[in-house]
Amino acid sequence: MSVISQRTAALVAGFSILIMAILAGFAYGFVLNGLIVPDNTNLTANNIKSSIMLFRVGIFSFLLVLIFDVLAAWSLHVFLKLVNENLSLLTAWFRLVYSVILGIALQNLVFVVLLLNGSNYLSVFETNQLNALVTFFLNGFNNIWSMGLVIFGCHLYVLGYLVFKSGYIPRLFGILLIIASLCYITSNFANLLLSNYEKYKATVELFISLPMIVGELGFGLWLLFKGGIEPQGENDLNAKTD
Repeated sequence: MSVISQRTAALVAGFSILIMAILAGFAYGFVLNGLIVPDNTNLTANNIKSSIMLFRVGIFSFLLVLIFDVLAAWSLHVFLKLVNENLSLLTAWFRLVYSVILGIALQNLVFVVLLLNGSNYLSVFETNQLNALVTFFLNGFNNIWSMGLVIFGCHLYVLGYLVFKSGYIPRLFGILLIIASLCYITSNFANLLLSNYEKYKATVELFISLPMIVGELGFGLWLLFKGGIEPQGENDLNAKTD
């Protein structure tokens, strides 16, 4: 592989990871968490209806996350296939499957917009019924996205293994990515399987967010500023990993 193509792959991957962190933080942390009031269906629906443009921007931000996820899947495969081409391809497929699930989940947010757009055909529903449907689709988004994040956790586990074994990426990132993968898998399995997990979700995520943030963002920054600058041929790689 040429120096330029490997460096380009690192730049695309690093840029994509950092942009996704910003977009997801805005869409989920600011928009959804700011508008959704747990256990209050009517207030949640009213918040979204009064800030419908902000909600639409949040959906668009998630759509951009999906696009950058595809770019990240491709570029990480290109950058890491010297370590193990089959496992590198597996990481890409895990991330692409996650992207498909995210796209399916986003349909639920689109349905929320359609329910609250004031169209005449919605007059057959009582206000309480509409608000209940809004909550139904918001819960649908969260649960389908949780399924996707379990798959994303599998992606991070294999990615962390490849990073750890690479010989040309700091092993600390591999360890952090593997820890982050276990956090994603554990938290989202709990969200799907435990009916009362929502009560403890904020506290749990407070503790597990650090390795998730440091691992992913740290690796993204390394890719952006250091990845692919020094060429790694197969002979060099084998010499480092022997």
